[in-house]
Amino acid sequence: MSYLNFDHGETIAMLRESVRDFSQKEISPRAAEIDRTNQFPPDLWRKLGALGVLGVTVEEEYGGTAMGYLAHVIAMEEISRASASIGLSYGAHSNLCVNQIRRNGSAAQKKKYLPKLVSGEHVGALAMSEPGAGSDVVGMKLRAERKKDHYVLNGNKMWITNGPDADVLVIYGKGEGITAFIVEKGMKGFSTAQKLDKLGMRGSNTCELVFRDCEVPAENVLGEEGKGVKVLMSGLDYERAVLSGGPLVIMAACMDVVLPFIHERKQFGQSIGEFQLMQGKIADMYTTFSACRAYVYAVGQALDRNETTRKDAAGAILYAAEKATWMAGEAIQALGGMGYINETPTGRLWRDAKLYEIGAGTSEIRRMLIGRELFEKTA
Repeated sequence: MSYLNFDHGETIAMLRESVRDFSQKEISPRAAEIDRTNQFPPDLWRKLGALGVLGVTVEEEYGGTAMGYLAHVIAMEEISRASASIGLSYGAHSNLCVNQIRRNGSAAQKKKYLPKLVSGEHVGALAMSEPGAGSDVVGMKLRAERKKDHYVLNGNKMWITNGPDADVLVIYGKGEGITAFIVEKGMKGFSTAQKLDKLGMRGSNTCELVFRDCEVPAENVLGEEGKGVKVLMSGLDYERAVLSGGPLVIMAACMDVVLPFIHERKQFGQSIGEFQLMQGKIADMYTTFSACRAYVYAVGQALDRNETTRKDAAGAILYAAEKATWMAGEAIQALGGMGYINETPTGRLWRDAKLYEIGAGTSEIRRMLIGRELFEKTA
C-alpha cells in the first residue's frame, strides 16, 4: 500500500528506505517473540549503530550523522513499524539519553559518552519519574547532596525505559533546585530493581532504579547545577516530538493488517471489503493516519528550523497517540474474531499504542500544556 508522499527530499527518502529494509529483515520476524517473551534483544543495538540511526541528531565528530529531527522521526517510525517496543527503546536511547547529552553536555562529556552510545556499544536511558512523582515530575524526591568533588544521590526512579540494560543514564535529582547528572552502570550505590511486567511494549525493558548513597563525580553534572528544570522541560518537548513517530507506524501496521484481510475474508458470498460500512471504516482510518503524519512531520521540520513550540510538540503526540489507540481498536473490529486472538498482531498493536497516551506526559498533561500556552499567548 502506498501512502501520500510528503517529499522530504532524497536524503530522507534514502534514510527511510534503508531503515525500513533493516527493520523488515532484522526486527519484524522477531516482533511477536519479543512481545511473548518480554525480552530485550541486545544484539540489535550494535546493528542499529552500524546503520547510523543511534546518533541521527549527533554531530559527525562524535560518530553521528547530524541529519536532524525530522530524520529522527522517520527512523523512529520505520523501526516502530516492525516492533513498537524496539522503537520505544530506540527512542529512549537516541533521544532521551543521547540527544540530551548532545544538547546539554560539555565537550568532555560528549567526547566521553557519545561515541559508544552512537555505535551501540552502550545502551542509554533517562530517568525522571519516581514512585510518587509522575505527572508532577518536579515534585521528585531523589536527593542530590554536594560533597566536595562529588554528589551523593539517594532515592528511587520508576518506569524507566531501558533501565535494566542501560550503561549510561541521565538522572534528575533535587538539591538546591533540580540538577541533571550522567550516571554510569556500576557506580557505587546505584542498582536496578525489579523489571516491570507491562501490558504492552513488551521487550522494551522497564524497571525501577535504586540510589543508596550513590556517588557521582561533580564533572558528571549535565548542564548547570540547580538548572535541571530547563534541561528537563526542553528535553520533554524534543521527546514528545520524536516519539510521535511511534504512534504513526502503529497506524501504518494496522493498515498493513486490515487491507489484505478485507480482501481475503468472505461473508455473504463476497469480500467484506465490498461492503460500504467496511469501506467507510478504512476511509476513516486512512484519512486519520494521513492527518497525523502531516502534523508530526511538520513539528519535526519546525524542530530543525529551531521553531518548535511546547504546544505543538505536545499536540503532535497527543493527537497521534489517541488516534493510534483508536485505530488499533478499529483494526480489531475489522478482523472480528480473528482480531481478538493472538494469532494476529492487532491485540499487540492496541496494547503498544496505549503506552503513548501515558508515557512522555499523559494525554491530560499534554492538553494542559497546550491550553495553558494558548491562553497565555492570547491574554
